[in-house]
Amino acid sequence: MNTKKRQSYTNHIQFYPAHHFVFYPLAILLLILSISMVFIQEDKLLWGFIAAIIVLIIWVSYMLRQHYSLILQNRIIRLEVRYRYFVLTNERLELIEHHLRDSQIFALRFASDEELPQLVHRAIKEGLSSRRIKKSIVNWIPDNNRV
Repeated sequence: MNTKKRQSYTNHIQFYPAHHFVFYPLAILLLILSISMVFIQEDKLLWGFIAAIIVLIIWVSYMLRQHYSLILQNRIIRLEVRYRYFVLTNERLELIEHHLRDSQIFALRFASDEELPQLVHRAIKEGLSSRRIKKSIVNWIPDNNRV
């Protein structure tokens, strides 16, 4: 029995608890602590340096975590949408996908098979934003394995 809540526009954002609710809060707490120490302790240069290092660690961890995974995820999503479009229409999406922005293609992945071909053409013809594409989807296909 699948106990997961049905995915829709309103609940499709996901969090990685260890990263969002443990690492970042602790890192921000350390940053706040080190910045406050700049004003409390006499060795302001040392605490300023520590604060700068913490900012660098937060920034690098965020960039590394996101960058590589998102590049791969975006390639996979693009291939998935191309494949689904081809299976459904017997036409190659690559021939018209230059009219779509990446954000539109990524939003189209949530469309059901019945809606995908029409939404692709509407997105091109009407220039639908990714938000409008998502809100236009009636039968949402969940993506529970996103980064």
